[in-house]
Amino acid sequence: MMNRTAVALAFTLAAVSPVPLSAWAKPAIPIAKPAGGVDAVIADYEALARQTDGTDGPGWPDVSKAAANRRAQGYAALKARLDGLPPSAPDGEEALTRRLLDWRLGVLMDGARFDEDRIPFDNGDGFFNTANYAAATTVIRTEADAQAWIARLRALPAYYDQQIANMRRGLETGFVQPRATATSVLNILKIASDQPAEASPLLGPLKVLPATIPAERQAALRADALAAVTQAVKPAQAKLVAFFEQDYVPHARDTLGASSLPDGREYYAYAVRRSTTTDLTPDAVFALGEREVARIRGEMEAAMRATGFTGTLPEFIAKLRTDKQFYAPDLATYVEKASEIGKRIDGLLPLWFGKLPRLTWTIRQKPPEQEGSSSGYDLGDPVKGVPGRVVVGAKSFGDPLFGLPSWILHEGVPGHHLQIALGQERTDLPAFRRKDEPTAFIEGWALYAEQLGEDMGVYRTDYERFGRLSFDMWRACRLMMDVGIHWKGWSADQAASCLRDNTALPERVVLGETQRYIAWPAQALAYKVGELKFLAERQRAEQALGARFDIRAFHDALLDDGPMPMDILHDQMGRWLARQGAKP
Repeated sequence: MMNRTAVALAFTLAAVSPVPLSAWAKPAIPIAKPAGGVDAVIADYEALARQTDGTDGPGWPDVSKAAANRRAQGYAALKARLDGLPPSAPDGEEALTRRLLDWRLGVLMDGARFDEDRIPFDNGDGFFNTANYAAATTVIRTEADAQAWIARLRALPAYYDQQIANMRRGLETGFVQPRATATSVLNILKIASDQPAEASPLLGPLKVLPATIPAERQAALRADALAAVTQAVKPAQAKLVAFFEQDYVPHARDTLGASSLPDGREYYAYAVRRSTTTDLTPDAVFALGEREVARIRGEMEAAMRATGFTGTLPEFIAKLRTDKQFYAPDLATYVEKASEIGKRIDGLLPLWFGKLPRLTWTIRQKPPEQEGSSSGYDLGDPVKGVPGRVVVGAKSFGDPLFGLPSWILHEGVPGHHLQIALGQERTDLPAFRRKDEPTAFIEGWALYAEQLGEDMGVYRTDYERFGRLSFDMWRACRLMMDVGIHWKGWSADQAASCLRDNTALPERVVLGETQRYIAWPAQALAYKVGELKFLAERQRAEQALGARFDIRAFHDALLDDGPMPMDILHDQMGRWLARQGAKP
């Protein structure tokens, strides 16, 4: 899973010079100008999108309501300009770019009316990690770079104040998270606030400075950064804790589902469309989940019998949850085994992909202040030389080892890292096409990668194959759980029962996943919906090309144009099949 804040921040490009937050965040372009060509519209869109980028630049995003209103007006103006352009050649790169930008602007315009800035966090991630993710990808090469980062640290309180204002607006209008979600985030905020300034991850970019900066200047810069954390960041973190303790948690809602929010059912239906990139209704998604759960359960029972177990599926799952042979004794052992699997998969990739990314990837443990977020993939940066990172939590060694191959296939290669790094390296494409949206493509591909592991020979034991099916069931349950919670009024325990009864996930994961779906409406639907679309495209290509089907060329075609909504992918693959000589 891509972490939520990194996904949001990676949406845009980087800015450079050190200026105050307020100056950086003001609109820098006249959106409602004459249309110009496609390139002009793209350039203006990306300039507008930079205003919400928190990974780079001289300050932090302007998330005030006034700025959000200006951006919404800008999106509408850009959409009108795009619609007014002469048609592009239907099979050309420009036509695809226009269609992708049109989709993105439509999503942004639809979402603007729900004022989602009022809830800037889920159960373990959100705005409070923006600076941490920025620190992880900030590389300092000059003294000016260091001073720019220190200026960003001193500007962080203003960003937090805007987020507090947005959340207060949510409290006033009833658009708030459930109390359990808010309490979870409060605990995370306390960890960060209680951390000594000297141990702050925000000092990370200055730990190793280039030798071109004299030693005495290095010491002075580190002292300035520590002063910024002590004088600006730590008081701002304490203010966040106080706000959550005194205002947010006491007034958070007692209900769970998004349908209980103002205009909640309309909002959830929109979230389903955005997440899946389809016109599926919540009820249709739920029905799909029921079918997938029934199908996968049959495959799990067959896989169970292949291990020689003669009892029932619930008895087998109970055995898997308690048998120590399936668990690592400590985190170091867990990470070591994950690394071994990753290295083995790396060696198989050239047989299945014609194009591979140059950017490397690694596995690392999450820092304490991010322990509330899910283990997953953090973006690398080929320009800065930052590798992609598969991150594991301190409690990850409590996850079964037979699930590790699926997890590495999903988060590492050929899942998130391979797909995202390839997109980042397509510097000939507009920047917005290189980013990690939409979710159905990103997560659907990662689930497809789990299943591809069967063809690649990654799963070596019947238990590992059962682990893949357990993961597949996990994503099928999401379709029922998410819709159940947000559309049908399910309780948390009612939703969790799907995972308890049908997967080998530890109870800790079952509870954490249930809280995640409560806090992040519809996001979990993208995985299975996207996976099924990818599998359908492969079946279509195999049938159309027969003996001429080339799996390497097929995978390259799927990924080469960057992430996109699933209906656009279907059309693109149809054009690719035609170029391969397939009959219509």
